[in-house]
Amino acid sequence: HDVIRITVQPESQVVAEGSRVSLTCWATGPPGLTYQWFCGRQEVPGATAPELMVDTAAPLGLPRWYICRVSCGAAFAFSRWAHIQVERSHSPESASGYCPSMAGLQILQQPRPCRLAEGDPLVLECRALGNPPPQYQWFRNRRPVEGARAPQLQVQLVTTAERGTYSCRVFNLFHELWSQEVDVEIGPRLFASGAPWQDGDGDSPEPGSPDQLYATDKVALLVGNMHYVHHKHLRAPMVDVHALGALLRQLDFKVVSLLDLRRDEMQMAVDEFLLLLDKGVYAGLLYYAGHGYENFGTSFMVPIDAPGSYTSAHCLCVQHVLQRMQQRRTGLNIFLLDMCRKRNLNDDVIPQVGALEVTANIVFGYATCADAEAYELSQQGELSNGVFVTFLKRWLLEDEKITVLLDKVAEDMGTLELTRGRQALELRSNLSERRALTDPIRPLGQAETSARNLQWAKAHGVCRHRDPQRVGTWRGRPRVLPESRHLRFDCGVTVQLGFAAEFSNIMIIYTRILAAPGDVTECVAKLTDLPEELDVDLKCTNRESPEELGSPLVPTWSVTCPSCCLYSRLCGLQRLRQELTFTVCLQYRYRHVADFVEERRAVSVGRPLIAKLNLSPPDPGKLPASGGSGSPLSASPPSSWGNSPEENLSPEVPGSHGV
Repeated sequence: HDVIRITVQPESQVVAEGSRVSLTCWATGPPGLTYQWFCGRQEVPGATAPELMVDTAAPLGLPRWYICRVSCGAAFAFSRWAHIQVERSHSPESASGYCPSMAGLQILQQPRPCRLAEGDPLVLECRALGNPPPQYQWFRNRRPVEGARAPQLQVQLVTTAERGTYSCRVFNLFHELWSQEVDVEIGPRLFASGAPWQDGDGDSPEPGSPDQLYATDKVALLVGNMHYVHHKHLRAPMVDVHALGALLRQLDFKVVSLLDLRRDEMQMAVDEFLLLLDKGVYAGLLYYAGHGYENFGTSFMVPIDAPGSYTSAHCLCVQHVLQRMQQRRTGLNIFLLDMCRKRNLNDDVIPQVGALEVTANIVFGYATCADAEAYELSQQGELSNGVFVTFLKRWLLEDEKITVLLDKVAEDMGTLELTRGRQALELRSNLSERRALTDPIRPLGQAETSARNLQWAKAHGVCRHRDPQRVGTWRGRPRVLPESRHLRFDCGVTVQLGFAAEFSNIMIIYTRILAAPGDVTECVAKLTDLPEELDVDLKCTNRESPEELGSPLVPTWSVTCPSCCLYSRLCGLQRLRQELTFTVCLQYRYRHVADFVEERRAVSVGRPLIAKLNLSPPDPGKLPASGGSGSPLSASPPSSWGNSPEENLSPEVPGSHGV
């Protein structure tokens, strides 16, 4: 309360000769504040109120700079200076009233055109004087810039989203003026520091050439929903997400891959994904495989807990996610939607989606056309990729502009006889530059990179290590798990506890007997007391071989696991609300003794992988048993799957809007 704060500052003004001008200064602080106005260095006699009236009929030779001192005892604070510019009048009418002439609103400083590279700061300035004080509103491409109501327009790190024609509207109660229109041109940040950028001809640039585009970072969120509570189960999302994740990591993407998410978990996963995107991040890629629908041009992703007659209230709107990505000022936004786009007849609400910004950096790759279905294939009962990913993974590593790459995928999909006339890739894009998934990463700045990598490390619980190819940056491994540990029991048996991962929310735990005393003839270590909130199928715990877990992705991690182990598969780590604790139960038998002896050891491994992000709310609803399957193969295949070529094609069932 002892601090004096100026809350209302006096404003500079341009007025007509002979009019009266009001200057105002208000402050907060301790009781008994006193005011004193100054004109130049001289006190204005009797000017001891928050408001000062200035008569411009006084001689023009006097100083016209005013300032107010607010004091209380020995403490004081000064307002900022206010300048009063008096315009001479050539007609008696102009001096007869308070309303100034057209000269009463005057732009003193015009904005200037500029040519910037991505990552540079943008500063445009328009200054005006008037009475009443002027207000400002900035426009880009003749559309108002949200929140830009100050004389200075600033953007700390520009992307191509900010380029365009800018102007400023200056107005007060009586008049309105427009600044001149200026062009802001923004090109890619080039390899050669400080070199001017030029528009390329569209051909593939050589690495290190002046036309090479660089990414400041590349981030991907991959979501696959399979085991729906009230709808047909799907088969392909698991292998689709895994295949894309492996390829994107080869392109230096930070990948978060998740399976079987509820509505709140999908929303919170998107929220955390957006935290990895900030101004200057080159590519944000969102891939979704699962049930979906499209009403009135707006797409919706269906979570696994959606009710039988779901509506938009139960789903995630893709366009809303895009709007939030645009707010993060990413350089490239890619959506790959592997879902049906049939209309949902249960949802008659017209989506109210606000207008998207014109950013020239959006790419939509739909697995199928509007009002059509997307399909997955069966190959003699084995899991395989869906139609879209089957062809997408052939081209994903190619050094092509992303829209050119998707065009080639569309051409390949057209060669598949089973889906010809039923499913065709649809590409929507306003991408104006040659941007590719293969563009190399060149971090923008240490502060931005460090903040993003901290969020990345949080998402994966990673250890960080030096990347020799990028001096000064840290790169996280997306699959670093709890460290392997050795448990020594009272009987002298030593058990190894190891970990492997399939996805960011699916973990494998294995136990192995390392050493045992000579008088112990048989022993086995099993996991028990696993948290109830996890998806744990008892048929997928304490199995003697990885293949018994029923996961088609076993070959991707089992090669690093030792032999003679017991394996358990834990799904739904995003639902873990506290540290992962369980019990290792050691059962052993001594020589010449028929009965087994049991020892138990409680183990805590913290919050592994995605569990660190608290995607699950404090009190989540319980899913029915049909939705809690731990293994993607534990459910019976849909009855529509058969052996004939026509039956091998599995479209959605009526009303299911599925893949």
